[in-house]
Amino acid sequence: MDLAFTPEEQAFREEIRTWVNANLPTDIAHKVHNALELTRDDMQRWAKILGKRGWLGFGWPKEFGGPGWTAVQKHLFEEECALAGAPRIIPFGPVMVAPVIMAFGTPEQQQRFLPGIASGEVWWSQGYSEPGSGSDLASVKTRAERQGNQFIVNGQKTWTTLGQYGEWIFCLVRTSTEGKPQTGISFLLIDMKSPGVTVRPIIMLDGGHEVNEVFFDNVEVPAENLIGEENKGWTYAKHLLSHERTNIADVNRSKRELERLKRIAKREGVWDDARFRDEIAKLEVDVVALEMLVLRVLSAEKSGKNSLDIAGLLKIRGSEIQQRYSELMMLAAGPFALPLVREAMEAGWQGDFPGGEVGNAPLASHYFNLRKTTIYGGSNEVQRNIVSQVVLG
Repeated sequence: MDLAFTPEEQAFREEIRTWVNANLPTDIAHKVHNALELTRDDMQRWAKILGKRGWLGFGWPKEFGGPGWTAVQKHLFEEECALAGAPRIIPFGPVMVAPVIMAFGTPEQQQRFLPGIASGEVWWSQGYSEPGSGSDLASVKTRAERQGNQFIVNGQKTWTTLGQYGEWIFCLVRTSTEGKPQTGISFLLIDMKSPGVTVRPIIMLDGGHEVNEVFFDNVEVPAENLIGEENKGWTYAKHLLSHERTNIADVNRSKRELERLKRIAKREGVWDDARFRDEIAKLEVDVVALEMLVLRVLSAEKSGKNSLDIAGLLKIRGSEIQQRYSELMMLAAGPFALPLVREAMEAGWQGDFPGGEVGNAPLASHYFNLRKTTIYGGSNEVQRNIVSQVVLG
């Protein structure tokens, strides 16, 4: 296993770095580097820039309009985007549902849905979790009854991230109650503008609106929006979740936030505390170790081996690292991490320092928000069970 990048891969990195630096809007990069809130326009603007270049679906094969990059090239692209201050690509369309449509959708579904995802024009949401059905997705209760050439959907989804912007949503729905719970689930694509779809905000501790409840009241969905076979949705869901858990690891964002932690520690005068630097050093070691694990996965992909078996391990380590750097930022800033006057933040005041560096106002909300990472995408407790089964048998 060779973890060193080849000269061709290094040249590819330089190409990506040059392009991103030339095309990433500076106002968006400023917000990302300082963990300021991104608007829908910010996220959509960057998505469309990537879409125009053909890189929003950076992980797609050429046959579906993607660049056809290798696993290493995809990693280098993500790393350069993260370090430059680009927003994370909203994964629900290009990273999550698109691979499912490519693998299990009909040619007609592929022609209908993939172009809008690739261009960044269509915003997708995820309809998995329900009240009482989060970590245990096999217990979903949202019902889809077949009536002729359509399904009638009734039920509720929750924790739907950025669902207030959603135009389409992919959902796990129950189409049968016979046999094991997993065998009665189907994978359905639903137009969120359909009559009977209601999105209700869930306001978080910091006053932000990131997640939602989505209600379905006799929503009519054409049967042609069913992916694959009826009652086989669990298979498609597992395919999607393997991509989500790898995405959650997000080692590149951790590398960028580690540098931000160092800036905060120096600015707040705790960098000279040897014990605090020890904590930063331990975190940096874990970030490097996670990167090495990611590169091992990429090396396995290059040799044709299946790397998705350890997606759960990547999710566990990546999510815990995200929580740790947010904790250390809070400790570094002390009481100055706590103020959170949303109206002032929205007006652009962040307790800025000379030279344009942003103060610490977003740290509290950032800390609270990252508490979710060890829960969503399959809780870390469940992931540890899966990893133990894979490793120990």
